[in-house]
Amino acid sequence: MTEFEPVIGLEIHVQLASHTKLFCACPNGVSEDTKPNTAVCPICLGHPGVMPVLTEGALELAVRAGLAMNCKTNNYSSFSRKHYFYPDLPKGYQITQYDEPINGAGYIEITYGPKDNLQKKKIGIHHAHLEEDAAKSSHEAEYSLVDYNRAGSPLLEIVSLPDMRSPDEAYAYLTEIKRLMRWVGASNCDMEKGELRVDVNISLRPKGQEKFGTRAEIKNLNSFKGVREALIYEINRQTGILNNGGTVKQETRQWDKVELVTKPMRSKEDALDYRYFPEPDLPPVILQADWLKHVQATMPELPASKEARFMKAGLSAYDAGVLTSSREISNYFEEVTKSGKVSLKTASNWIQTDLLGLLHADNKDIEDSPIPATKLVALLEMTESGKINRKQAREVFEEIYKNGGNPAEIVEKRGMVQVSDEGQLEAWAKEAMAANPKAVADYQKGNKAAIGALVGGVMKLSKGKANPRVISQLLTKLLCS
Repeated sequence: MTEFEPVIGLEIHVQLASHTKLFCACPNGVSEDTKPNTAVCPICLGHPGVMPVLTEGALELAVRAGLAMNCKTNNYSSFSRKHYFYPDLPKGYQITQYDEPINGAGYIEITYGPKDNLQKKKIGIHHAHLEEDAAKSSHEAEYSLVDYNRAGSPLLEIVSLPDMRSPDEAYAYLTEIKRLMRWVGASNCDMEKGELRVDVNISLRPKGQEKFGTRAEIKNLNSFKGVREALIYEINRQTGILNNGGTVKQETRQWDKVELVTKPMRSKEDALDYRYFPEPDLPPVILQADWLKHVQATMPELPASKEARFMKAGLSAYDAGVLTSSREISNYFEEVTKSGKVSLKTASNWIQTDLLGLLHADNKDIEDSPIPATKLVALLEMTESGKINRKQAREVFEEIYKNGGNPAEIVEKRGMVQVSDEGQLEAWAKEAMAANPKAVADYQKGNKAAIGALVGGVMKLSKGKANPRVISQLLTKLLCS
């Protein structure tokens, strides 16, 4: 049997987070509570004689998105009409960019694989172009309904090169695109609201062959998990066809998330079928140098740069990746560590394990954290200085998360402040040694682990208020004298 290699490319539609639609002043991104067909006007309803006008907000977000993907910003771009007839397209055509997009070639770098063996790979971006969204259809048993609130919303279609070779690479590519779009504020990428939609192109070729096989397109996948599952199924389907002497058809297929299979929809259209021609009602888009410089100047530091900076400061590649998984998490981390009184590793552990763990369980984002960065700083500074121990800090942390409050006040109220008075600590240490002569003898015979029992004795005598690190050092000194 022939061993085949998948060749995967993705077309991702992200709804830009502009205030208005692409060619009119209607609000963009209305909530699901908005009544159908109320956020509309003659332009997005396709009335005769109306004239579209490109909104600057959507244009700027498209450029920011392109810069985040290392795309060449084209100073000259234009719109075309793409013709097809469907109830959700009121004009009978879609205004889109065809051969002159706003963003040219670029690339992103993906990270994938197990935590202890992370792999990196560059995935090429062919281009990313602006276009208007269609309306939303709802299909019932005997009829269909159309809500035009979404019609005319600005989309950025990101077209990758066929550089991915596995479902895992495709998943990582999607994750990185979502991170970048959210990072620069181009899109919220909420898949449940249809703000990120994915079409997959997948073909197989014998390993070592340069020529691509015949591709199938899988339309409108609505989850990253669905993309992975659809690719696995399609790879197996096409492998079976080819190894049985059959031919893969070029067609558009849809993913059935209940049966976990792809099913044929229609034969694949080519560009010729859409009868593209230049949009006569819109002039070309010509970017002024000063405007473009302003957009470039307002771009935030990108996640790859922050990751590299965090790793240079001593964090692992995995930790740096988690802490830059969103711009908000990275900002929170930097707020906690900027004073220099909390080590990067300590802050990283608390944010990843404690804070993000609780937030994930409560289905909250870092922006909704009940513990602001300033309070976590205050708590960790007390821990780092030895005022309270890790167990106590965890108790205070959970109290603030559930009920709010000031870390110092909670520590004081609960009597958690650790005793650092050397006289008192030495008295407890000697009492613990007198109560456990066996541990003393074992330690002095070379069993260094025996000191743990003595530290435990001191902690019991102090009711948890002794500093374990200081006690361990003091006991070592007394045992060796």
